[in-house]
Amino acid sequence: MLLPASQNFSKPLPTTILLFSYGASFYFLALASQKLPLTIIYASWAGLGVFSVALLSYIFYKQTLNYQTVIGLFLIVIGVTIVNLYKGHS
Repeated sequence: MLLPASQNFSKPLPTTILLFSYGASFYFLALASQKLPLTIIYASWAGLGVFSVALLSYIFYKQTLNYQTVIGLFLIVIGVTIVNLYKGHS
C-alpha cells in the first residue's frame, strides 16, 4: 500500500515506513514459521495480503472492484479459512 505513496522511493517518510514494514513483516513471518507449518503460514499471508490490499486500494486509492473481483476475494477468505480449520487434520 505504501509503494504508490513512496513515488518510486523518492518520498523519504513513506519509503522509511515501507522499508520498516517489509522488515517487520519478514521478521514476524520467521517467528511464525517456528510454530506453524510454512504451508499454512504462507497461504494465510499471501491470501489475506491480496484481500487486504484489494480492500485498502478500494478505500484509499478509489480503485474499482467489480462483482467478479469481490467474489474472488471472498473465495480467498473462504480458502484461507478452510486451510486454517483443517491444518491439524493431516
